[in-house]
Amino acid sequence: MNRFFAPKGNILSLSESDENHIINVLRLREGDEIIICDGNLIDYRCSITQISKNSLDLRIVERFENNAEPPSKITLYQGFPKADKLELIIQKCVELGIFKIVPVLTERTIVKIKPDFSKKLDRLQKISEAAAKQSGRGIIPEICMPISFKDAAKEMGNYDLSLMPYEGEKENNLKGILSGFSGENISIFIGPEGGFSEKEVEFAKSSKIQTVSLGNRILRTETAGLATLAITLHEIGEL
Repeated sequence: MNRFFAPKGNILSLSESDENHIINVLRLREGDEIIICDGNLIDYRCSITQISKNSLDLRIVERFENNAEPPSKITLYQGFPKADKLELIIQKCVELGIFKIVPVLTERTIVKIKPDFSKKLDRLQKISEAAAKQSGRGIIPEICMPISFKDAAKEMGNYDLSLMPYEGEKENNLKGILSGFSGENISIFIGPEGGFSEKEVEFAKSSKIQTVSLGNRILRTETAGLATLAITLHEIGEL
């Protein structure tokens, strides 16, 4: 069944673009049903009662809780990558179950943030929404404005558990650190191309961020976050 998010929680009022998609792309008819999520873990099965040229009317048939969200909220602090890698990271992490994504400007970040980045942010948020629709999520994960490495490390110090995959870590692994974890929130810090500097790693450790090994192979930045997220979800009983 086709799925949509209600703007600002108003279940019976979809966005203009969603209504156009339903009418002119999906070509649904009166009596057809769709799922609308309020963005706060509640889904509604709705019936289309009337369709005009540019709008439609809906009736709520059933209300039920969305069960697609992981038991812990996981935030990805992603070292800002080159090209369109961030779009791929957002799409796949949202499908897996990420709660929020924060791009981070690190010592080895190559990308220069343009003054009009807010326009880019709108596109990234739409990618998050599309992935949330496709994967049946109960929320639309937030994509944040980029922040500095130090600001990210300070924020991560407030989480129940904060992880930094680092190729120099030889002892700690995800399975060991996550064994028995039952906290409400987790953060994951992924470096950009070129990884973290030793100075950044030491600062992260001083901010209560735990470095972890992802094995004997070095992963690309667009792979490392996905792998860490998937393993973390598995170890907390989600996958």
